[in-house]
Amino acid sequence: MAHRPKRTFRQRRADSSDSDSGKESSAKLGSPREPAAPSPEEKELPGETVKRPLRGRRAQGQIWASSRRVAEAAPRAGSDTPYEGDTGSDSENTLLESRTIELSADEEDGIRHSSESKDEQSSSSNNCSSPEEKEFSSVVRIPDAAFIKAARRKRELARAQDDYISLDVKQTSNISDTKKNSDEDTESEPDDHEERISFTPKPQTLRQRMTEETTTRSEESQDDENQDIWEQQQMRKAVKIIGGRDTDLSHSSESQKVKKFDTSISFPPVNLEIIKRQLNTRLMLLQDTHRAHLREYEKYIQDVKSSKSMIQNLENSSNQALNYKFYKSMKIYVENLIDCLNEKIISIQEIESSMHALLLKQAMTLMKRRQDELKHESTYLQQLSRKAETSTNGSMAIDEKTQWILEEMESRRVQRRQARVLSGNCNHEEGISSDDELPAADMTDFQNSQGDILQDHKKIFEDVHDDFCNIQNILLKFQQWREKFPESYYEAFISFCIPKLLNPLIRIQLIDWNPLKLNSIGLKQMLWFTSIEEYVSNSVKDSRKEDSSDTKILAAVINKTIIPRLTDFVEFIWDPLSTSQTTSLITHCRMILEEHSTCENEGLLKSIVSRIKKAIEDDVFIPLYPKSAVENKTSPHSKFQERQFWSGLKLFRNILLWNGLLPDEALQELGLGKLLNRYLIIALLNAVPGSDVVKKCSEVTACLPERWFANPAMRTSIPQLANFIQFLLQLAHKLSRSELRDEIKEIIRILMKIKAFNQAESFIEEHHLDDLRSLIEKV
Repeated sequence: MAHRPKRTFRQRRADSSDSDSGKESSAKLGSPREPAAPSPEEKELPGETVKRPLRGRRAQGQIWASSRRVAEAAPRAGSDTPYEGDTGSDSENTLLESRTIELSADEEDGIRHSSESKDEQSSSSNNCSSPEEKEFSSVVRIPDAAFIKAARRKRELARAQDDYISLDVKQTSNISDTKKNSDEDTESEPDDHEERISFTPKPQTLRQRMTEETTTRSEESQDDENQDIWEQQQMRKAVKIIGGRDTDLSHSSESQKVKKFDTSISFPPVNLEIIKRQLNTRLMLLQDTHRAHLREYEKYIQDVKSSKSMIQNLENSSNQALNYKFYKSMKIYVENLIDCLNEKIISIQEIESSMHALLLKQAMTLMKRRQDELKHESTYLQQLSRKAETSTNGSMAIDEKTQWILEEMESRRVQRRQARVLSGNCNHEEGISSDDELPAADMTDFQNSQGDILQDHKKIFEDVHDDFCNIQNILLKFQQWREKFPESYYEAFISFCIPKLLNPLIRIQLIDWNPLKLNSIGLKQMLWFTSIEEYVSNSVKDSRKEDSSDTKILAAVINKTIIPRLTDFVEFIWDPLSTSQTTSLITHCRMILEEHSTCENEGLLKSIVSRIKKAIEDDVFIPLYPKSAVENKTSPHSKFQERQFWSGLKLFRNILLWNGLLPDEALQELGLGKLLNRYLIIALLNAVPGSDVVKKCSEVTACLPERWFANPAMRTSIPQLANFIQFLLQLAHKLSRSELRDEIKEIIRILMKIKAFNQAESFIEEHHLDDLRSLIEKV
C-alpha cells in the first residue's frame, strides 16, 4: 500500500464509537494488558481535566484524573533525592500527601466501576466476536501508591547512576516499561518548570535510527489502513443501496456485478391507439411548453423595449442640466441684447434723423432753385413779349435778383454743355440734363455735415461686444438653438422675433446708404443681407422643417426696415425729373418688389404714384408763345419752350421706366393721360410742323413700353393714345402738302408701332400712298 499524507483530522476505528473510546481510555490509563505510550494526537494539554470512560457493552465506568502535570508530580513527591537538586523532601512529602488524598477517592470510585465493568464484560464476552472488542473490553487497573513509589525510586536510581536515562532499548527496557506505566498516570508527570529541556539532540546509533524508522513506517501503514476503514465506513452510511445492487467502495480490483434482464417479466399490451394517444399527449405538452416560451419571449421583448425607453429617458434626464444651462444662457443673452438695443435705439434714431434732414435739405434746395429759376425766367419772357418799349440796344431793364438768377442758370448750362462736348455727346437736347449742381461752398458744407454724422454713427457701438452688435454673431446664437432644440425654437416663434432684433442694427448700417445714387451699393451686396440669406438657407436644408417659417425672415426684414426707408426717400428726397435718381431707385425697388413681394409693397407703390403726380403738377410747365416768337430758333422764347418740352418728355420717360413695377392703369393714367395729353401734345400742336415735330413724336413713341402692344391681333391702339394718333394724322396731312415723304413714312411707322393699323391704312388709301402699303404688309 502506498504511503499517504498524514490526515489533519483525528482517526477513528472501524468499530463503534464505544469501542474506539474504550481503546483510547485503556491505552491512556496504562492497562497492564496493553501498556502503550499515548499518541501525539491523544496527548492532553497541561492543566486540563479530562473524562476517560471505560469501554463496556452495557455500562461504562468513568475515571476522573487531574492533569498530566499533577500525575507527574506525584511520584516525585516521595523521592529521597530532590528533582535536579531544586526541591526539598518536605515540599515533596506535603505535595504527595495532598495528591494521595485526592487520588484515594478516585481510586475507590475506580475500583467500584472496575468491578462493575468486570461483570458486564464477562456477560458480554460471548457476544463480542471481534478480537479488537475483547482487547478493549479488558479491565483497566490503576497502580497503587506503593507501585508508584517504587517506580519513582527506580527512576531516581537510574538518574543518579548515569546522570541520564539511557535510550538503549535493552538497557532501559525495564525503565521504559516503568516510564510508560508512570506516563499513563497523569498525576506522575512533573510540572513544566520541573521538566528537563533538551536543547540538543542526543546521538543515536544506527540500530536506534533503523528501529525508529521501522516503527514510524509501521505506524503510518497502520494509520493508512485505519483511515481507509474509516472512509469506507462513512461511505457505507451515505450511499443508498438501490435495486439490490451492492457498490464496492474498496480500492480492490473486483468488478461490479451487472444485473441481468429478467425475461419472465411481462409488460402491458401495446397497440397503435395507445401510441397515438401518448404521442398526442406528448405533442400537447410540447405545444403548451412552446406557447409558454412564446409568452416568455414576448415578455422579454417587451422588457427590452421598456428598458430601452427607460435608458432613453434616463439619458434625456441626464441632459436636463445641460439643457437648462443652455436655455438659461440664451435667456440671459437675449435679455442683454434687448437692453443694449433699447439703450442704443435713441442714438440710432438721432443719427437717422440727422442724415435724413441733411439729404432733405439738399433736395429741397435743388427743387426750390429749379422752381425759382423757372418762375423768374418765365416772368422775364412774358415781360419781354408784352412790353413794346425797349432800350436802344434791344434789352429790357430787369431787377438785380432776376438778373443774378438768370446769369447763374446760364453759367451752369454752359458748364454742362462743355462737359458734353468733352465727352463726345453731341446729340443732347437742352432741358434733358438734370440741373442738380450745387455751389462749391454748399457742397463743402454738405460733405462736412455728412462726415460728422458718419463719424457719430461709428461711435454708437464702440463700447458693445461683437456678440451684441454683429448680425452674423447674433444669428449664430439662434442657429445653435435651432440645431440643438428645434422644437422649442419653432415654438418660441423666433422667426418673428429676429427681424425686430435686427432692425436697429440694419438701420445703423443703412445710415450712409442712398438708393438715389447710381453708384450706391445694392442690398444683395450688404453684409447683413448675406448673413440673413445664409441663415435662411441653412434652415431650408433642415429636412425636419421643410415648411420652416425662417424662410420669411428676409422678407420680414425688408418689409420692416428697407421699405420704410425707401418710402421716406420717395416721398421727401426723390426727384422724378432726375433720370439718374429714378434709374437707381427703380433698380433697388425692382429687387424688392419682384423677389420679396409683401403687403407692405402697396404702401411704397402708392408713395411712388403720389410723388409722380406731385412732380407733374409742380415741375411741368410748357409755355405757349405766338408763332412769330417761336419761329426764330435763336429767340429766348423758342429756347425756353424747347427746354421745357424736353424736360416734360424726360419726366414722361422716367415715369414709363416704372413699367412692370407700377400697374399699367396707373402708368397709363400718369404718363399718357396727365402728361402726354395735357402738356406734350399741346406743345406739339403749337410747334411749326416739320422734321423737329416728327422727331419729338418719335421720342414720345420710343418711351412707350413694348409689352403694351405685344398682342399680334391688336389692330387699334390703347384708348389713352387716341389724341396722340389724331395729332399724328394731322401732322401727316400737313406734311403731305409739303411733300416731305420721309417724315410721312416715319409717321406711318409710328402708327404701326403703336398698333394704329386702321388709321394708317385709311391715311394711305386717302392720299394714294401705295408705295407705303408695303410697310403695313410687312408687319
